[in-house]
Amino acid sequence: MTNPGIHIALPVLNESKYLPGLIKNLLQQDFQDFHLVVCVNNSEKWWDDPEKKQWCYDNLESLAFLKTVTGCNMTVIDHSSVGKGFLGKKTGVGMARKTAMDRIAEQAPENDLIVSMDADTGYPENYLSSVRDSLLGNPGVHGLSVPYYHQLAHDKTDRLILRYEIYMRYYLLNMMRIKNPYAFTALGSALAVPVWAYKKSGGMAPVKSGEDFYFLQKLAKTGKIALWADTTAFPSPRFSQRVFFGTGPALIKGDAGDWKSYPVYSPSSFDKVKETFSLFPGLFSGDIQTPMDTFLQEIFQARDIWSGFRKNYIDRDNFIRACQTKTDALRILQFLRYEQQQKNMSDEKTLVDFMLSFWDNKMPLKVKQELTRLDFTKTPVSGLNKIRDFLFHEENRLRKEHLSGV
Repeated sequence: MTNPGIHIALPVLNESKYLPGLIKNLLQQDFQDFHLVVCVNNSEKWWDDPEKKQWCYDNLESLAFLKTVTGCNMTVIDHSSVGKGFLGKKTGVGMARKTAMDRIAEQAPENDLIVSMDADTGYPENYLSSVRDSLLGNPGVHGLSVPYYHQLAHDKTDRLILRYEIYMRYYLLNMMRIKNPYAFTALGSALAVPVWAYKKSGGMAPVKSGEDFYFLQKLAKTGKIALWADTTAFPSPRFSQRVFFGTGPALIKGDAGDWKSYPVYSPSSFDKVKETFSLFPGLFSGDIQTPMDTFLQEIFQARDIWSGFRKNYIDRDNFIRACQTKTDALRILQFLRYEQQQKNMSDEKTLVDFMLSFWDNKMPLKVKQELTRLDFTKTPVSGLNKIRDFLFHEENRLRKEHLSGV
């Protein structure tokens, strides 16, 4: 078997100022046998939209720049120029990322690798080689969620991105703690997948936002996702209205003081998810009450959630898999939000109690000192960064341990 190649899927929208830096990053990679597939995109109707027309013109600058790039095996897909933009509802970053990944999957050998990137993200020289090593060293995994670390801009976005990143790391740490199959962080700038797994999952959905989340969820339903590569992606803390949720919208909401969509969920809520998943084997024999029953009955508008699976799956393992597929990453997130409505504790206290419960003897004194006076609106950025850094290192330790179990 020939050595698998790497194909990079890159959606581009209003990113002409970031592209030169990304191309420089790529040309400095210690693994150079890659194929870059760029989808420069916008909705066709934006050419007639006074507020968004500027993004279309920026895309023309990106297309012009890409024509000047040398020394890079590159395919450019123009879904931006007049007459070539996306039509109808199938538009946005999800459609652009899907377009690039689908093009790769159509042409690349089954064992080649698709690496998803973003133009505004920094990648160290070992990024491609480390991602490749991780996937080739674990041939059974269906995808890879790469470690990340948001850049700081040294302006007002720093406080916002640190709070958002702390939320993200807290979430993943709890999902890993309860050993849930949907433990992953969804960042389109930091994921990779073998071509065969991309095809098996049915590919990426052309959703306008959250395409990375829904794609990783699909991969988790068909196999296991690895969480560790010996490298880090460095996304930018960028205000953005190009998508409806994700980093950009989170910063915009946070800047307005609205963090309701990104709370620090109670550890007890994660424990209820763990208990529910642990009861799936027993549900094969008959109904058992689970902590998620009321929520699931409401969300699916049905009193009986599990009996249909018992009729359709005579094999216990397939029954359990069906239960896990129904109670997927989206349902877990919805359940946590459902539980959050009854929560009275502040985000700060929930985070502090969690960290002291699990790492009291491991935390450096400087981190404990920041926790004693934690206030997301007042704690100095340097203090929030210390908390972020501790969670980053703990998360990476657990990511690496997780790899040995996939």
